[in-house]
Amino acid sequence: MRAIVIEQFGGPESLVIKDVAAPDTPEPNQGEVIIKIKAFGINHAEMHMRKGEWAEWMPISGIECVGTVFSCPGGELKEGTPVASLMGGLGRTIDGSYAEYTRVKVSNVVALGPAAEDLSWDQLAAIPESYATSWTCLFRNLEISARQRLLVRGGTSALGRAAINLAVQAGVHVTATTRTEKRIPQLKALGVEQVLIEEPCLSERISDKFDAILELIGNSTVIDSLKMVHRGGRVCLAGFLGGLAPIPNFNPLVQMASGVHFSFFGSFVFGTPEFPLSDVPLQEIVAMVARKQFNADPWKVFRFEDIQQAHRLMEGNEAHGKMVVKIDQNDVRYFCL
Repeated sequence: MRAIVIEQFGGPESLVIKDVAAPDTPEPNQGEVIIKIKAFGINHAEMHMRKGEWAEWMPISGIECVGTVFSCPGGELKEGTPVASLMGGLGRTIDGSYAEYTRVKVSNVVALGPAAEDLSWDQLAAIPESYATSWTCLFRNLEISARQRLLVRGGTSALGRAAINLAVQAGVHVTATTRTEKRIPQLKALGVEQVLIEEPCLSERISDKFDAILELIGNSTVIDSLKMVHRGGRVCLAGFLGGLAPIPNFNPLVQMASGVHFSFFGSFVFGTPEFPLSDVPLQEIVAMVARKQFNADPWKVFRFEDIQQAHRLMEGNEAHGKMVVKIDQNDVRYFCL
């Protein structure tokens, strides 16, 4: 089969298409699923893996995909079922989704439900990682509810847009940040009530504090975010758009706000006993998208052969939302079990 492989750590040019062994060798075990991939999302984690900045990585990257069940020895899912898969070691400890097929743990596969028939594969590919992660951050870590005030730092990112869509649907009053004024209309169109220009000391410009903050910029701004929630408020760190550098000289005694709840969520825990993927109402989210309750369409759809271009846009911070790659099924090289 064809796969996009990290030949060496470096820039987008280090991603090359190669013929590799299909994932039926050795044959899948009970508890595993082979997925015929139709499309997959592009994520910042894969950029860091490509550059050698991630602790775990595999030559075939990719942490999420959508497609159909090709084989499921345990019978948990029928062949041909439209599914999504994310995390469970994809791209980190097992070959990822930058390929025509992948083999994953059944615990990290979820059927997309009947509403998936009303959406294209590229539309479906924009949902799994962004919406599963944002839903968990909002309704588990932050415990957000209607009429509360939420700040999303990094609102124009794919994860930020997903969080805004879900929060607005839940009746939350959403404020979001962006680095440039030209993206303010995009956020307003999502239902954001107030847009702030992102800066490291944003707390110095805020008078009224928030109930909750979804922190997607990362270590460079999280201390500032802790100052912007009231007593009993919550901050969830879930992104690193500002880079992976650690917080310099972090001292909780001095820098942590008293009475504020601070948590982290990393989607790599999906599929573990404490964080089952079934906890996320992914089928209902797909149905919400199909009913056009909000716009979850990808910002740009790429061909398999254009993966380098997608990574260049991501690395240059030029993406205005989720980017996905759609595999041309007319050009798929099939294999036999």
